[in-house]
Amino acid sequence: MKKTILLLLSIIPFISMEAQDKKELPGDTSLPSTSEELAKVAALDKGTYKYSIEDYFSKPKQSQFKFSPDGKYFSYREKDEKGKKHLYVQNTETQETVKVLAEGEELIRGYGWINDKRLIYVKDQGGDENYQLFGIDLDGSNQKSLTPFDGVKVNILNSLPEQDDFMIIQMNKNNPQIFEPYKINVNTGEMDQLFENTDVANPIAGYDFDKDGNLRAYTQQSNFTDYILYYRENEKAEFQEVVKTNWKENFGIMGFDYNSENKNAAYVLTNRDGNTNEIILYDLKERKTIKKVYSNNQYDISGMSRSRERGYELDYFYYTGEKSHIVPVSDYYKKLHKIFTDKFGDMEYSITNSTKKEDKYLIYVGSDKFYGAYYLYDAIKNEFKKLMDLMPQLKEEDMAEMRPIKFKSRDGLTIHGYLTVPKKASKKNKVPLILNPHGGPYGVRDYWGFNSEAQLFASRGYATLQVNYRGSGGYGKEFFLAGNKQIGRKMLNDLEDAVAYVKKMDWINEDKVAVYGGSYGGLATLGSLVKTPDLYTCGVDYVGVSNLFTFFEAFPPYWKPFLGQVYEQWYNPESEEDQKIMKEVSPALNVDKITKPLFVIQGANDPRVNIHESDQMVENLRKRKFDVPYMVKYNEGHGFGHEDNRIELYKTMMGFFAKHLK
Repeated sequence: MKKTILLLLSIIPFISMEAQDKKELPGDTSLPSTSEELAKVAALDKGTYKYSIEDYFSKPKQSQFKFSPDGKYFSYREKDEKGKKHLYVQNTETQETVKVLAEGEELIRGYGWINDKRLIYVKDQGGDENYQLFGIDLDGSNQKSLTPFDGVKVNILNSLPEQDDFMIIQMNKNNPQIFEPYKINVNTGEMDQLFENTDVANPIAGYDFDKDGNLRAYTQQSNFTDYILYYRENEKAEFQEVVKTNWKENFGIMGFDYNSENKNAAYVLTNRDGNTNEIILYDLKERKTIKKVYSNNQYDISGMSRSRERGYELDYFYYTGEKSHIVPVSDYYKKLHKIFTDKFGDMEYSITNSTKKEDKYLIYVGSDKFYGAYYLYDAIKNEFKKLMDLMPQLKEEDMAEMRPIKFKSRDGLTIHGYLTVPKKASKKNKVPLILNPHGGPYGVRDYWGFNSEAQLFASRGYATLQVNYRGSGGYGKEFFLAGNKQIGRKMLNDLEDAVAYVKKMDWINEDKVAVYGGSYGGLATLGSLVKTPDLYTCGVDYVGVSNLFTFFEAFPPYWKPFLGQVYEQWYNPESEEDQKIMKEVSPALNVDKITKPLFVIQGANDPRVNIHESDQMVENLRKRKFDVPYMVKYNEGHGFGHEDNRIELYKTMMGFFAKHLK
């Protein structure tokens, strides 16, 4: 749970906000550009291309495939002509298909099977990210709001596979700043609170339940930046302190070891004893490491997978280096892994779902040039069936290559990233470059694989540079902490050094470099235009922070307990020294240094980055007579979720780039 704040400025791809009464529209409604003004910008992209914007950003016709636990039914989302993604269930024997749930004005954020007869799904109200839980039977009957509480956010903790009608959730129902666990009946909505979280000054930040739904451990905050793990052997025992860490270290229970006679043994993901996250087997009662299970000296281990059907046998570990890696462990999975790799070759695969008996698997397959496809694998028959190409209109042979890169920063750090190269790039045909910093900023990173933005840019003749700057996740504790208090400073140096590295390649047009990012990437975009205005030709800011002072003030209540970490990791507005830095790195307070064109995009009801962040940026620049196209969608939040809005966004962005990069 303590890592939650690290993700606070990552784009949430399908978060959307519903239209509000015009009298209550957020922000300064006089600032957004009109649809006619934005259409004129979009029209500046006059090229004739093989693939349209829609080809890259229309939602797949079908997606989100899942088996019922018993494998008798198969569910999926299917898009209609209006872009709504409804939920369907198909009988795997008769092929009879039922439309279980119609998506309305508010988007269905996610869904899953809770047992063989019933599904759950989540939505929010008006896009406030206060997700509510709903249940519905596989024939579309018995639809019920399970958590009908206004202003309350629900997170799913445990599915309780041994108790078909129950699951464990957490809600901030009693206090908007803190979350407490509940066991809920998915048919009736009846629930029991399992533990109280009443110390607002030192709240519980995470709960660890075993497979039977017993609360075995919890992690409590202390002094705003420290974390104490408490454990008990059983429900009759008292909780005892196990280990104390701070936000700079990881020590989290991944799951209890059900194969051991030692009932206090648990798999733990930690970096306390080294630089990278490793998996250890730990005795929570004796407070000692039983053995080290798996580690990599360069990259953080992401996790592991166990087989419930085979008594929680450990199947594989996984982590991400330049690409994703799966490390088979069990004899069963070694055979399965060979079958999959023989079938899919150099493609990356992942198991997205399986039946309870693990006799059928849903497999997603993709690469940097292939958007992806779903396959059904029947383990009994050893047969594959291709279910769907998600984007069949995009031909692999036409897509651009994404190349892993690495270089040394000016102060000696090894920085990794990815460069997507247009097919036509050459010494004789140098192409513009779009620098695309990721969100986060802390603990997040870019990955190798199909990227719709990078492929769109390549199709229009632009190279895309993605940089895992200091503070990004996956590269170990030292690299992560190197980003501490470096927003607007060394983090931007890393981006500049990446551009310098790529410029050495003969096919980059050094005079045509744009910077574009979303969320924290938007802050990095604005900061880059302030810090090194001569380096960039133009910039695009998508739901980005512009003023650290106002950003901190607008935090939602459930982020308040993490302010101590934010002040140590970002900047502390109560420190005179940090106040000075915050003023220097807040772009809205330094618009006089911006000299290059800027396009700003904002979801009006964004609970993470308030619309005032974009409003003040646009207002301050227009006072200096800057022409700033400003797209605001009043049914969106932190990232555009509606298909029509996303397509309009990229059409306008392509027109903006065409004007300034071609």
